[in-house]
Amino acid sequence: MKLGVLFSGGKDSCLAMHKAMQKNEVVCLISMISLNPESYMFHVPNIHLVEMQAKAIGIPLVKVKTAGEKEKELEDLKKAIECVKKIYGITGLVTGAVCSEYQASRIQKICDDLGLQCINPLWQMNQIELLNELVIIGFNVIISGVFAYPLDEKWLGKQINPATIRELKELQEKMKINPAGEGGEIETTVLDAPFFKQKIKIIHAETEYKNHAGVYLIKQAELVDKSATKSE
Repeated sequence: MKLGVLFSGGKDSCLAMHKAMQKNEVVCLISMISLNPESYMFHVPNIHLVEMQAKAIGIPLVKVKTAGEKEKELEDLKKAIECVKKIYGITGLVTGAVCSEYQASRIQKICDDLGLQCINPLWQMNQIELLNELVIIGFNVIISGVFAYPLDEKWLGKQINPATIRELKELQEKMKINPAGEGGEIETTVLDAPFFKQKIKIIHAETEYKNHAGVYLIKQAELVDKSATKSE
């Protein structure tokens, strides 16, 4: 099956892609560039890195801008997927949906309308297990956005590793947060994954934080050989 992937450059779309690639051919990536920082549907922090990530992966990328207006952004998404279907001949669409009924139901409807199979490899996956799997199979993921108390500025730029996962699990038990950010608590950026041919090295980044929300903005980065020393 030829697949397109809804690609944000975050952990969920990348892990879903990794799983889909085991039995199918991924022929293109689709990234929605929302002009609304509070988009209902689409990932925003460091979305500008998708071009570099696509180059690292070696798969064509289709970028589509959207104003990010609720429901209207779905029309933009549908047009983008329809275009990709014509150009690349995809028969299925991969999403990183984990437990958001809002996102999953709307993407499913678009796929139904366009005659595409909607593939959600992470659907209803335990969030701690999801985070652990990222580490086990060799993803390098950083937290690029925090949007809920008690996640503060110190979390920005942190790598998802066993220690981070333990902290998130503790916060899940004490504060009832979603450890993988399914309640909008965190956003992530993937710097390396098993299917990356090169990895991303951060040259310069800046942190913006206020009112219990903040982002880790990657201002400058480069692709480096996989044998190079891991970036932090």
